[in-house]
Amino acid sequence: MKVAIITGAGSGIGRYASIALLKKGFNVALCGRTAANLEQTVIEAGSTTGSALVIPTDITQVDAVQTLFAKVRSVFGRLDLLFNNAGTNVPGILLEEISLQQWNSVIATNLTGSFLCTQEAFKIMKSQQPQGGRIINNGSISAHSPRPNSAPYTASKHAITGLTKSTALDGRKYNIICSQIDIGNALTDMAARMTKGVPQADGSMAIEPTMNVRHVADAIAHLAELPLEVNIPFMTILASKMPYVGRG
Repeated sequence: MKVAIITGAGSGIGRYASIALLKKGFNVALCGRTAANLEQTVIEAGSTTGSALVIPTDITQVDAVQTLFAKVRSVFGRLDLLFNNAGTNVPGILLEEISLQQWNSVIATNLTGSFLCTQEAFKIMKSQQPQGGRIINNGSISAHSPRPNSAPYTASKHAITGLTKSTALDGRKYNIICSQIDIGNALTDMAARMTKGVPQADGSMAIEPTMNVRHVADAIAHLAELPLEVNIPFMTILASKMPYVGRG
């Protein structure tokens, strides 16, 4: 069985992706800050053909990340997939009023956490037999176009694109493949506000279309099951009628 690590597996896209991969027969290490949320993901997965391993982890802490990957290697013997999914945001406030603490909290989780996990994945994937594996980064529509008052989140997601490209390049010699999935308005708890109205680029408030998050989970499962000689470097999946290019 293939082995996957999913960060942010206790809710939203991470939860649905974990369930999809467990049902596909992957052994999945579920990573997140809150054990109870990870356990709920396992409960919602129900009967599956893969095995779930719950490992509460703060991915902003290097020691915690190293422990996570060491445990996965100890239990399953290898790593085939890392889904860098965990992310956070701060309330939409004016750029000039964002505190350094707010900025750092978003960058630490969205960018530094993904980098730390990628480092540890490289160490395992390049040394195992057969060599290699796949890394999928959760970008966002914000990796292309910002929402109003979203500088920390948008900057972190643009940086994820750079990390994706560097990972794909530096991973070639180890048969490590990297891709990015940019997701727009998948209906999770985080995106529920879209159904009530969110700020638009012209200063108005508008309700935005959403899509079933299971479509995203299916797309991630598709990427995960591709053979390593095939890659989709960037995939964008979104609610068809949501604002996108220019957020207009």
